[in-house]
Amino acid sequence: MGLREEEIVACRNDDKREEDEELGLALAQAQQQQQQQLQWFAVGVAGSPLLPRKLVVVGYALTSKKTKSFLQPKLEGLARFCMLGYFRIRFNSESYNVRLNKGILFVAIDQSKPLSDQGPFDIVLHKLSGKEWRRIIEDYRQTHPEVTVLDPPDAIQHLRNRQFMLQAVADLNLSDSYGKVGVPRQLVIKRDASSIPDAVTKAGLTLPLVAKPLVADGSAKSHELSLAYDQNSLQKLEPPLVLQEFVNHGGVLFKVYIVGEAIKVLRRFSLPDVSKRELSKNAGVYRVPRVSCAAASADDADLDPGIAELPPLPLLERLAKELRRRLGLRLFNLDIIREHGSCNHFYVIDINYFPGYGKMPEYEHIFTDFLLSLVPGRYKKRSC
Repeated sequence: MGLREEEIVACRNDDKREEDEELGLALAQAQQQQQQQLQWFAVGVAGSPLLPRKLVVVGYALTSKKTKSFLQPKLEGLARFCMLGYFRIRFNSESYNVRLNKGILFVAIDQSKPLSDQGPFDIVLHKLSGKEWRRIIEDYRQTHPEVTVLDPPDAIQHLRNRQFMLQAVADLNLSDSYGKVGVPRQLVIKRDASSIPDAVTKAGLTLPLVAKPLVADGSAKSHELSLAYDQNSLQKLEPPLVLQEFVNHGGVLFKVYIVGEAIKVLRRFSLPDVSKRELSKNAGVYRVPRVSCAAASADDADLDPGIAELPPLPLLERLAKELRRRLGLRLFNLDIIREHGSCNHFYVIDINYFPGYGKMPEYEHIFTDFLLSLVPGRYKKRSC
């Protein structure tokens, strides 16, 4: 025999009350836990000599654009997953609303104040340009050897000049059973566009040529590319620039992201191959849109397996390890192409410091594990 309607309603009300009571109890416990954690963390961040500091404090000096692209909600969202939540703490005699992420506290560096007066930091993460900032961060490195600075300013500056950017790869001349890694032949033109045709002839470079700005400072202009099809049109280019021989690569480029010892590879569409027939029919210099952006992902495209196959991981691991040592950097990515028709002959065509990691799937997990690994003895690699 079934329940009457009023009995069903009464049962539902009882269930609803029980759910509300359980939810209220859970909220009360969470609030109490947060209050306890707030007191504990505030004492720790203040650097009390009685209690060890439990957080990994990361000071960051980034442009507003870089801050927005890097400190995304999914990166900060790990805090909620780890049940730490939001806290208001006092740090450097000022109050901050912060979100704790796996025990990592991100604090914006105030560029209007002396860096040595801020902190204490475990790690400093930076990507700012200018001689004055390089001087400030280098002085800080010298006077605070206990702090990990990502990365040394002189090493970063080395990548901002395409004349020297690929030299470490060329010097390495990596070749093993998994493949070969080199760089395209290139020529640096610092001035006088009218001299470019003769300079190209003397250097023995083969058309077509990719023209890139000499300075790679992360600006939109530094990513502008031109493709030159004939000798006479080279005079239309605007020095200072680097000319690289164009290598046919099936229109696919591999973005190799490096975060410490971690490697992540993504496929991106790139410039299409240029046949000899096309080269003979075309003339002039053509500006090309920026390649390898997130919107040009080729990960799900139906491609020839010989083109789409990722570079062998052992080859990339060896390359990354050598470049970390030679460049003195831990945060960078490589633009790599495979010569079309070859088995495993690869070329590195660009290196970028602290690239757009936000475009990399699961970057938040990789990056937080990396930051925690820089504080030895305090944390082990883990997932919440």
